[in-house]
Amino acid sequence: MMLFITLIMALTIDHYIGEPNRFHPLVIFGNLAQKLEKKLNKGNDKQRFCSGLLAWLVLVLPVPLTYCLLMLFLPVYLMVLINIYIVYWAVALNSLNVHGMQIYTPLMNGDLTTAQHFCSYIVSRDTSQLDQQAISRATTESMLENGHDGVTATLIYFVLGGAPLVIVHRLSNTLDAMWGYRTQQFNYFGKFSARMDDILGFVSAKITTLLFAVIALMKTSNIIKNISLSKQVMVNAYRQSLSYKSHNGGWVMASGATLLNVCLGGSAVYFGKVVHSPLLGQGETVNSKHIKASLSLVKQAVLAWLVIVFIYEYCL
Repeated sequence: MMLFITLIMALTIDHYIGEPNRFHPLVIFGNLAQKLEKKLNKGNDKQRFCSGLLAWLVLVLPVPLTYCLLMLFLPVYLMVLINIYIVYWAVALNSLNVHGMQIYTPLMNGDLTTAQHFCSYIVSRDTSQLDQQAISRATTESMLENGHDGVTATLIYFVLGGAPLVIVHRLSNTLDAMWGYRTQQFNYFGKFSARMDDILGFVSAKITTLLFAVIALMKTSNIIKNISLSKQVMVNAYRQSLSYKSHNGGWVMASGATLLNVCLGGSAVYFGKVVHSPLLGQGETVNSKHIKASLSLVKQAVLAWLVIVFIYEYCL
């Protein structure tokens, strides 16, 4: 039962403590990445790409390799404690809820300025001119996508590949968030990080979509309706992700939006340019209530995964 216990302990710590206020591993990692990028991101396009690849290798690989080395010397109980800590700092359910609610609450109170301010913390698009509906859309999309990147993917990969896979995915995802932009500065330097994040998130995005489909099966007392909804969750995830800019994000957002009965996607301004995104999901126009609903959906996916892990370990 160690997988289940580790996940429960890590989630409990995250729930009651949240992210570390000081010496957060991802903050330290981000500072190192920023310094390394300033030194290496120079030259022509080919040189920038090679430098980005080297930076990814230097920043990501040493930590999981060190973990594997420690496994040879440390006793089992210490490795269990280390595993709990790694899942704790990698998972971001508490943080996701905080960021979502600090946008949801002012929106419900009619405080658009505050909602715009906090929305800028979690999205790369320009939020200064967004109205209530646009902020609701941006936040709901972010809750679903980051719910995968920072929550379900961590829990899934710990079960599938242990702490080393959790570390590689979380660090790679952090680099993609920092460097994975199609701008003059990062278009080539961040290309390898972006591709690695796509590869590392491929399986977890599909499993997260499956978790949403499972949740759909229990949505109402009407079994036929639930089966139809579950099927539509999978169909929309596959079809709509084909034309979305992020394959993994497309799967998670399309499936989540379908389950929430809401339409996501549309136009948004990124770095001064208008970007048009295809339709994701189906149903009504997104509004502020869907922010809270998307957070609830991520939590349901976490619970569903915990139940699956418990059954798997118990049966063994």
